[in-house]
Amino acid sequence: MVRIRLRRTGKKKQPSYRVVVADIESPRDGRFIENIGVYNPRTDPITITIQEERALYWLSQGAQPSDAVARILRKTGVMAKFEAIKSGVPIAEVEDAEATEKAAEDILEKAAEAEAAEEPVEMEGEEDAAPDTAEEATAPEPADAETDPETEAEDAA
Repeated sequence: MVRIRLRRTGKKKQPSYRVVVADIESPRDGRFIENIGVYNPRTDPITITIQEERALYWLSQGAQPSDAVARILRKTGVMAKFEAIKSGVPIAEVEDAEATEKAAEDILEKAAEAEAAEEPVEMEGEEDAAPDTAEEATAPEPADAETDPETEAEDAA
């Protein structure tokens, strides 16, 4: 069985990884079939480079990603494309959806920034809110008998 997994490289206590396709019986840092990417968790931001075409090819051939590689492939969007291909959706539609999703995220970020820069907005239901109709503006407010001392004196007399 073929597996897509991480192969450790780098100095002692300074790991970086290669994303490789290897036989399941091969050692972790041993023989592999193909190198399809790089993962470096020590950089800020984390560096992930995947050859998307090769990853999709190996997934379509039945290669099983390890848990760590599956998370990496989900972050880069390769797994979404693979699922779409498997379900019969054309790749172009998946790429359009990703572009639309990124554009929507950008718009939401810009809206949040603009909202933070504006003055605070009054919420509905506050006492100083403007009346909705002319009748509400001219109608007197009903006096509350329990709290208004003038109405208490009138009721007592």
